[in-house]
Amino acid sequence: MAIEDQRVDEYTQDGTVDLKGNPVLRSKRGGWKACSFIVVYEMFERMAYCAISSNLFLYLTTRLHQGTVTAANNVTNWVGTIWMTPILGAYMADAHLGRYWMFLIACAIYLTGMCLLTLSVSVPGLRPPSCDTTGDCKISTLQYGMFFGALYTLAVGTGGTKPNISTIGADQFDDFEPKEKARKLSFFNWWMFTIFVGLLFGNTVIVYIQENVGWSLGYGIPTVGLAISITVFLAGTPFYRHRKPAGSPFTRMAKVIVAAARKWSVTIPSDSKELYEIDLGHYTNGKTRIDSTPTLRFLNKACVKTDSNDPWMLCPVTQVEETKLMLRMLPVLIVTFIPSTMTAQVPTLFVKQGTTLDRSFGLIKIPSASLGAFVTISMLLSLVFYDRVFVKIMRKWTKNPRGVTLLQRMGIGIVLHMVIMVVASLTERYRLKVAKEHGLDKVPGEVPLSIFVLLPQNMLMGLADAFLEVAKIEFFYDQAPDSMKSLGTSYSTTSQGVGNYISSFLLSTVTRITQEHGHKGWILNNLNASRLDYYYGFLAILVFLNFIFFLVMTKFYVYKAEVSDSMEVLKEQIEGK
Repeated sequence: MAIEDQRVDEYTQDGTVDLKGNPVLRSKRGGWKACSFIVVYEMFERMAYCAISSNLFLYLTTRLHQGTVTAANNVTNWVGTIWMTPILGAYMADAHLGRYWMFLIACAIYLTGMCLLTLSVSVPGLRPPSCDTTGDCKISTLQYGMFFGALYTLAVGTGGTKPNISTIGADQFDDFEPKEKARKLSFFNWWMFTIFVGLLFGNTVIVYIQENVGWSLGYGIPTVGLAISITVFLAGTPFYRHRKPAGSPFTRMAKVIVAAARKWSVTIPSDSKELYEIDLGHYTNGKTRIDSTPTLRFLNKACVKTDSNDPWMLCPVTQVEETKLMLRMLPVLIVTFIPSTMTAQVPTLFVKQGTTLDRSFGLIKIPSASLGAFVTISMLLSLVFYDRVFVKIMRKWTKNPRGVTLLQRMGIGIVLHMVIMVVASLTERYRLKVAKEHGLDKVPGEVPLSIFVLLPQNMLMGLADAFLEVAKIEFFYDQAPDSMKSLGTSYSTTSQGVGNYISSFLLSTVTRITQEHGHKGWILNNLNASRLDYYYGFLAILVFLNFIFFLVMTKFYVYKAEVSDSMEVLKEQIEGK
């Protein structure tokens, strides 16, 4: 009997399988061995994405000759789409194809988009021409169509990669085994670390090549890098653990909402044992049964027994609780929109500020888009400090294996975003003062200030990301039910997408209103004549109001119950030290 129990323990208990659907041995698949292939992919992929997004604003203004507001909005609209399409990719993964196959299909689309983009900046007739001696810069419909068509093809591809690659990585750790649970707590920190290693290379080397060597090579290198990363991911296939598709999460949630609405007048029994639930034998191979909770109690009507067994009239308790979990996260999702709007300023207005300053550094001229490298460096250092120092210190006080709760970590990040916008506003006010002293508010020119004056706001952005962005990804993965992990992860990408769309809306609206009721408007093509400091101050106020909403929301949020006692084991280990 002891030998049989030992053999059972050798297999994962969370329902993960191999590609053929067979149970997997914990020692043969998963863990950091499998994740090593996944993080290498992500490092190269983020380098490719960064190579496009970091310098897109500059390409639009210098090669497609768009104005400041138009170019900034085109960047944020595209980035918004990049982060919104994962909803569809998550649905297809959870409902039909599984994460692995959805990911590979999306990779093919992603790589196609990168190849088309490289061609659009390389092939004569497809790439935009230089301005002639009269200043006429004619861009053909074909050139516009090819460039933006490639951009949005790429966006469709990332819709299937972004929500699934981090989920595939997290799936390599079994929540039912304490040691693997502990490793998963660090996984998202180191996951973000590798992401920002890729971003650092993209923000420095690739951006420099784009501005000083050529856009063809600047886009060609990340395209080749993406192809290599896909090959590396495929090489790790024998080591991956997989989860079977569990059916459409939207349909499962819709059934609960419809059933509860149709039985609105039904009385909920005081004893939760009287509610409908499937036999315990159904919850095997990683399927987790969830007990009834008092939160969102009106949805419990969906599992009140009546004469009808129609699945649109009667749902098991677990299905109702899964729906509650996804709905309970919506206020958290909403509260992350404004911080995501702040991060949208880095590849747009922060870059535009950099173009007005002295970018000399020794014998080289720093690309303004390389300011994003300081965000990355700060993020990398902050993550190491957080994982190795901050968490250990906080564990002694809180006895929480994470150090602080995920929502507390988010709250610190939101406060930092407020500080960033205040610092950015004060820095911009100083830059405008120097520009005016040199008459550059009337005639555009380089302000005699080093680009490093923008260092504080960029370094603080990296620190904020170390708290908020990592917590956001882990929170939406951790709090989602097992059958909807990809959809839960897509919440974090949706946050980025909506934040970028809000940025486009705010920038257009503020520009229009200030031009109608002001003298010249807050944001002009000549940034030295603008009042970008007012705009940053306005954003700081938005973050403050958002933080108030965050405090109210967190007071009522109820965390999901753990599926195993592994977290309790970790707490006992911490307390025993």
